[in-house]
Amino acid sequence: MKKKETGEFGTIYTEFQNKPKEAIKHLKKVKEGECINAFYRKDIGYVDLVWGEIGTAKNNYQDGYGLSHIIHNHQKEIKELGFEIEDFIPLVFVFGKLTESTKEYKIYLTGETFKLVIKTQWNHKDKKFILSAFDLRPISKKNPKRAKQVGKRQK
Repeated sequence: MKKKETGEFGTIYTEFQNKPKEAIKHLKKVKEGECINAFYRKDIGYVDLVWGEIGTAKNNYQDGYGLSHIIHNHQKEIKELGFEIEDFIPLVFVFGKLTESTKEYKIYLTGETFKLVIKTQWNHKDKKFILSAFDLRPISKKNPKRAKQVGKRQK
């Protein structure tokens, strides 16, 4: 068996191109690495899925990114919507309304109750990957000020 290549995010998995659900399930199992070109949308192009980092408690986990961050911080609210993460993220990716922020190197895919964030640059290099995905409803309930900030960034 050929040894897998490694990159900044760990092992590089190439066998999940255009297979987002399988890529999510795989990274949940191995808990490291990245699945290259797991997502595709005509107006965005290919997007990778990285395991990433949960983030730190002192920063309220806002310094985290990737699938591990989504699982740790948003899995409960996604389940409350009636979804497993491996179903939720691909649905949001396909049906979310596209908005871009060049200042932050991010793309947002949003709906009334959800948001998916795609990072478009990492360490000053072009790299599109899923940064975060979450249900917007708890934000407005728990923290109306934060909900307004999130809403402003969508525009």
